[in-house]
Amino acid sequence: MQKIRKGDKVVVLAGKDKGRTGEVLSVAPKDDKAIVRGVNLVRRHQKQSQSQEGGIITKEAPIHLSNIALADPKDGKPTRVGFQVQDGKKVRVAKRSGEVING
Repeated sequence: MQKIRKGDKVVVLAGKDKGRTGEVLSVAPKDDKAIVRGVNLVRRHQKQSQSQEGGIITKEAPIHLSNIALADPKDGKPTRVGFQVQDGKKVRVAKRSGEVING
């Protein structure tokens, strides 16, 4: 089970977007990277195609998992993730508040 999953609210710990929060759009466990909405934005030249317009577009670049932390469900501050078994199911728990993380 992964500590950070798609749909989680995370806080950026390091880099140019330090302190910003966003929602995880996708996770690549093999590369230890995640794409977070509104974080680590880069501008790229896009060639025109049938479906997409050409020009300079802004999109999210992957960010390393070590540079993001889950936002605590109670206060929104960064927290580490632990695991517990509740009702026969393994659930993620915020180490900061002890609250179960939904999702």
